[in-house]
Amino acid sequence: MEKLAAASGYSDVCDCKGVKPESVGRLSKCNHAFHLLCLIAMYTSGNKDGSLQCPSCKAIYGEKTGTQPSGRMEVSKLPDSLPGHEDCSSILIAYHISKGIQGPEHPNPGVPYTARGFPRYCYLPDNPKGRKVLELLRLAWKRRLIFTVGTSSTTGESNTVVWNEIHHKTEMNSNTTGHGYPDPNYLDNVLAELAAQGITEDCLSS
Repeated sequence: MEKLAAASGYSDVCDCKGVKPESVGRLSKCNHAFHLLCLIAMYTSGNKDGSLQCPSCKAIYGEKTGTQPSGRMEVSKLPDSLPGHEDCSSILIAYHISKGIQGPEHPNPGVPYTARGFPRYCYLPDNPKGRKVLELLRLAWKRRLIFTVGTSSTTGESNTVVWNEIHHKTEMNSNTTGHGYPDPNYLDNVLAELAAQGITEDCLSS
């Protein structure tokens, strides 16, 4: 069996009889090797959703889901154009989440969480790439990956609903804060962020 430089440090943490501390497994897509006990610890410390993400290259195995609280995502069309996309109209996304009680998948189960600033409105150009991003965002919403419960980076408030590493444009006509248009790289950037969460075009055809 393949060996790493040292035995796993999780031998006293994981209750996995029959798995030796020096046992190693290799991930099939990225070919990175880890102690089996380390892989088990990574899985059990996550959402236990049937997925595993390589800590070295972030390749995702299985279908990653998040801890987003329940709510709804609404989509409508606007006749106005976004700066930098004057050749098309716009897509308006409205996210609705209400305050509630944290579940077992959240940082503090049983503790209330707040939901500040909802509904939150976001904008995309109504062109082929914008519509592709929209469909991927719909899937990310379904998999509970758009928001999570944590600590706000702007206010410092804990136990509140926050964005979850998939950036949105929340301003329509100004980009002075970095949250609006024009931004010629935004659609490509958000596609990369979605892919990092396991949300790609391949998912739409499956």
